[in-house]
Amino acid sequence: MTLSQMQYYKQQHGYSYDQLSQLTGIPKGTIQKIFTGVTKSPRYDTLQALERVLKPVNQDKPAGFADDEQAGLINQPDMVCGAAVPYGQKKQGEYTLEDYYALPEDKRYELIDGVLYEMTVPTTVHQIIALQMCYQIERFIEEREGNCMTYIAPVDVQLDCDDKTMVEPDVIILCDRSKDINRCIYGAPDFVAEVLSKSTRRKDIGVKTYKYSNAGVREYWMIDPKDMKVIVYTFAQNDDAEDTVSIFEFQDKIPVGIYNGELKIDFAKISKRLEA
Repeated sequence: MTLSQMQYYKQQHGYSYDQLSQLTGIPKGTIQKIFTGVTKSPRYDTLQALERVLKPVNQDKPAGFADDEQAGLINQPDMVCGAAVPYGQKKQGEYTLEDYYALPEDKRYELIDGVLYEMTVPTTVHQIIALQMCYQIERFIEEREGNCMTYIAPVDVQLDCDDKTMVEPDVIILCDRSKDINRCIYGAPDFVAEVLSKSTRRKDIGVKTYKYSNAGVREYWMIDPKDMKVIVYTFAQNDDAEDTVSIFEFQDKIPVGIYNGELKIDFAKISKRLEA
């Protein structure tokens, strides 16, 4: 249903925003944003709920018109279903990359084993930490004329090279440059870091640790601004070795394992930047 259609049927029924909210179960503010054009790509299930109320199956056609096309209510440039989010059409665990790429561009999601996770806007603390880490890593690589590349979110990582997982780590080091296929990083990076937040903490500590380990990531850092700690996982690359985990403070110089400790991230410097 287009925005023009929704506005037409709303007027025909004489519904107020409050009445539409009560009939559909959609918050009034959400409905207002859709009808005023603020929300460009509403969720599919939201549109379906509005359509069920505004245009029942046996809805009479506008007087004097044979159908909606003659009424000028379809094929309009303000189509809101064209980019409708497939989120809501499937059960969690059934989503694929096709669904992921159909999501609104103004929203960030991760797809992990067919489950879509909506990502909140990062805080300034989150951004400072990620940027300062990238700065120190990039300077180290440049000084040694290294071949590895540093990336900062948002950048897609098709971690398992399948159509069920696409993640966005906060900081990435990639040494096999052939995995950068422009559209995304195809396969496991060598190093990833996630800055923990209230909304992502459980996913980053639980689901992502498992995923990164099994995909072949060599080193995974979880940075916790709340407790001022950095948890470092070094994942074994063969059956004869074991995973190791270390915990550091925000005042430490933390060695990067993929560089055998030659690169150390100075978190004391990062802490000072946070205090400035």
